[in-house]
Amino acid sequence: MSIIESTWRKASYSKAETNCVEAADTTSHGKAIRDTEHRTHFHLVVPTEEWVVLLRGVKSESL
Repeated sequence: MSIIESTWRKASYSKAETNCVEAADTTSHGKAIRDTEHRTHFHLVVPTEEWVVLLRGVKSESL
């Protein structure tokens, strides 16, 4: 089980919007991701390598 070790942060592109996701670092060298509209429901943990692939896809608009 991964433990959240940093503050949740929202993408700078989101500004004041609430329909986005937040990310935080974990103790297992991965990222935790959660929905800003349902912060208390659950979060998804992904390895750092998969997080990097996701960010590349988003930035290149291939997703």
